[in-house]
Amino acid sequence: MLKVILGHSDDPDTQGAIAEVLERCVSDLSNYPCILPKAGLLFAAIDFDHALILKEICQVFPGIDLIGCTTDGEISSILGFQQDSVTLMLFCSDTVDIYAGIGYGAKENPLAAAQQAVEQATEKCNTPAKLCVTIPASYLADGSTTNGELILQGLKSALGSHVPILGGAAGDQFRFQTTYQFFGNKVLTDALPILIFSGDILLSYGTGCGWTPIGRKSLVTKSQGTVVDEIDGVSALKFYQRYLGDRQPTAENPLAVYEENSDRYYMRVPNTCSPTGSINFLGSVPEKATIQMTDFNRDEVLSAVKTSLQTALENYPGIEPDAILLFSCCCRRWLLGTRAKEEYQIIKTELAKEIPICGFYTYGEFSPLEPQGSTYYHQETFVTLLLGTK
Repeated sequence: MLKVILGHSDDPDTQGAIAEVLERCVSDLSNYPCILPKAGLLFAAIDFDHALILKEICQVFPGIDLIGCTTDGEISSILGFQQDSVTLMLFCSDTVDIYAGIGYGAKENPLAAAQQAVEQATEKCNTPAKLCVTIPASYLADGSTTNGELILQGLKSALGSHVPILGGAAGDQFRFQTTYQFFGNKVLTDALPILIFSGDILLSYGTGCGWTPIGRKSLVTKSQGTVVDEIDGVSALKFYQRYLGDRQPTAENPLAVYEENSDRYYMRVPNTCSPTGSINFLGSVPEKATIQMTDFNRDEVLSAVKTSLQTALENYPGIEPDAILLFSCCCRRWLLGTRAKEEYQIIKTELAKEIPICGFYTYGEFSPLEPQGSTYYHQETFVTLLLGTK
């Protein structure tokens, strides 16, 4: 059994918002007097008093395994898409183990932080891990950033490659200054919180981006980490200029980076250009990787939401899920503008019945590209995660 309880408030006052969220959760739980929440996910806008929110939650649900983060927008089946709100999803089960872990120093030593988080969570599990949900730091107070790919590498190393890792990096409403992570009653800034699911849990997932690859496939001939110097033997900027002319590379035209020997790809967003023609991306682009320029169309980007959900539904191993988690990129929200709310509306329209939904707009997404496949660090991608026991 997995019972999921949800609260969501757009009250701008912190006390009012968390009171509304908890009132909704407690009221719904009163219909199930024999169960208590084991774990929770909290997503909150950047300007709230997060310490107060965590204090109130932990007073009502002492001992709960709670993680969360600040966002670039919040989503739930109560209020849909919001940008200045608080949403809380609580998990109750007598057959699923759900435990939280935290790793510190995610920027300087992401591998150690991942190991620390996984050890803390899994030491309480009675059965092997089946899923890891992670919502790590991205931007730190000193202006630096964590490395999503190294964080993912650390989690894979600690969990084993067979455990799917899904989630998204914390946001701060497009300010790119400081993101916060939550663990129990703690508000953190350089941390790696995770939830480990084990036991009688069923799950599936799907991804979609909607950018259309254009032109011919090309080869990254010189790169190091996030900096791409050459593509097909010419500067990365010159490669872009073949398509964009004098326009600077932006999030509208990311690169599709292909998995080896497949048609599956993940996205990399150009960030800054150097005088030498190199481009710094918001994620690493491996040397010798096959890439392709992409083009942006809002209708197709929104259509990818349906693709993400349908892929997850088609691969769900049970009858019907008990909860849905959504992770969408902040660049999607920015580029979609007033149409960003349509992402949730599409999900709602495609579902045959009411299912609790919770999620947020991220600074980078984590998900496999295919069932039982390796997990990747994504950008400009919409990720759907289905959870249940039946």
